[in-house]
Amino acid sequence: MTSRRKFLTGAAAIPAATLAAPALAQGTIKWRMQTYAGPALAEHVIVPAINTFNAIAGDRMQIELYFADQLVPTGELFQAMQRGTIDAVQSDDDSMASPTEVTVFGGYFPLGLRYSLDVPVLFNQYGLDEIWKAEYEKVGVKHISAGSWDPCHFATKDPINSLEDLKGKRVFTFPTAGRFLTRFGVVPVTLPWEDIEVAVQTGELDGIAWSGITEDYTVGWADVTNYFLTNNISGAWIGHFFANMDRWNELPADLQQLLTLAMEQSHYYRQWWYWGGEASLRVNGPKMKLTSIPDEEWAQVEAAAEGFWDEIAAESETKAKVVNIFKQYNADMAKAGRPYRYG
Repeated sequence: MTSRRKFLTGAAAIPAATLAAPALAQGTIKWRMQTYAGPALAEHVIVPAINTFNAIAGDRMQIELYFADQLVPTGELFQAMQRGTIDAVQSDDDSMASPTEVTVFGGYFPLGLRYSLDVPVLFNQYGLDEIWKAEYEKVGVKHISAGSWDPCHFATKDPINSLEDLKGKRVFTFPTAGRFLTRFGVVPVTLPWEDIEVAVQTGELDGIAWSGITEDYTVGWADVTNYFLTNNISGAWIGHFFANMDRWNELPADLQQLLTLAMEQSHYYRQWWYWGGEASLRVNGPKMKLTSIPDEEWAQVEAAAEGFWDEIAAESETKAKVVNIFKQYNADMAKAGRPYRYG
């Protein structure tokens, strides 16, 4: 496991002197946060934000960060946070097994998003933020904020040039994405995040549908897969920051605001890091060959997603409300035309 020293002195874009650990006062508030991300990915998606917060908060408050599965398995993150074993979490709803009506929309809701900017617009202008906050308040958890990550593509050992090539492929992916992909013969496999690279090498997995190409390179998956499918299941991952409600309410208002600002800054960092990284690595990355499923064939996936959305909407009133927001948003973007939607 990567030590705490490593991630406190890691690749955060802040001078080391600024990050010198403060002399903690006796009354320092101490939180434990666990992220879904392993050490290499965490250096980008969370370490800079926590380092910044700790440096500014000083001896008033410090957050100790843990990586994927260090304290509890990712699938138990919600329960641990609800109990107060962990004070805060960075994750999507889906992989942390959130017991809410919005869980299926976290991570990668199939074909729901085209671009990363779709996420903040949906939450801040189309009403998803209010729905998420209300759903988590019911279960004693504070939903701090939502942001976008990378798109979801297949990284595989064998080339994928048609839907037929997907049949029988054992793929590490998210629960809801896996549920959708079974329609095309994909076999979803659940494993601990840190075991994925070895599972591909040993043949336990045929591929991964967990991220875009930036993560494939960052975490080492590009070293064990040979092909990258340019068609994506979703244009962005929806992830969140959460906190145990009691611990959140105990914080002074200015520390609540500071923590929220640090999280929002991390969302901005990821916007450009992923957006630029996806393009640069497709063009310049040496490790994976790009393949594509023809548009006319991929249209079958898009059509199946519409049916999948209706299936989800039929499960509850809240899910129907969220699906309707997704439908309205995508219809608005299509009407807006370029650059919001192409074709």
